[in-house]
Amino acid sequence: MEPYHIPALLEESLDALALRPDGIYVDCTFGGGGHTRAILERLGPKGRLIAFDRDDDAVRNVPDDPRFELVGHSFRFLYRFLRYKNALPVDGILADLGISSHQIDEATRGFAHRFDAPLDMRMDRSAEISAWDVVNRYDEARLIHIFSRYGEITNARKLAAAVVRARYPEPIGTTGELCEAISQCTPAQTRNKYFSQVFQAIRIEVNGELQALEALLEQSAEVLRPGGRLAIISYHSLEDRMVKQFLASGNTAGKQERDLYGNLQRSFDPLQAKAIVPTDTEVNANRRARSARLRCGIKR
Repeated sequence: MEPYHIPALLEESLDALALRPDGIYVDCTFGGGGHTRAILERLGPKGRLIAFDRDDDAVRNVPDDPRFELVGHSFRFLYRFLRYKNALPVDGILADLGISSHQIDEATRGFAHRFDAPLDMRMDRSAEISAWDVVNRYDEARLIHIFSRYGEITNARKLAAAVVRARYPEPIGTTGELCEAISQCTPAQTRNKYFSQVFQAIRIEVNGELQALEALLEQSAEVLRPGGRLAIISYHSLEDRMVKQFLASGNTAGKQERDLYGNLQRSFDPLQAKAIVPTDTEVNANRRARSARLRCGIKR
């Protein structure tokens, strides 16, 4: 069987966490459980690992281990659930952002443009808003904002206009219909990349991914003990920029604030100056790791 998901930068992220055998750790993006299983292998009998995942498919990957607990909610509620489970403070937090290989390869989920599937893209399938709602109900101005900001698409105005035209008289119902509707906007030589950017933009909006990441970063300072580690793996520039600016300045906007003595007000010290990227060997073994960027911080 194909693996549910091959974790990117596995050894690098575990090294960044500086795991203590009796520590309390959080895997914010459980998914296929690859990072979770590796962490459990390094924990002792008194160690503890709490994972978060809002995708109900993740339940099938839960390990039979008394040191492990899965929270079936978004990591944006990190502080609330850790306090409820009497797990504060924690020693380390790991988040492998984006979508898993399973979600991409499961055609019915609508995450991939290579399949003709219902417009869904919800990580939490109980959520009210799906990709169908974004594509068929958002006005043109809102679509321009989503495509330009979340997809970093240069012809966002032309793209949004094409979507609005195509959804009348009948709504756009599938990923295939969406690709057909926007084909006139697509650069011929970068067709797949363009479709990926469009789908990324819609997915980020559907799942509130940047808002969830901002909440995670802000709450991480509250739940980590002094000296605790934060390790974030991102896959596109929007997320990576937010993490970089938060670690460097204490906020996702990158605005530096100093106290009366001129000391920078931030909760973390970055563990390295530049993001850690996969080796050529890892990329050859796992093509989906090629855009991964790992940034780490130590709680002050």
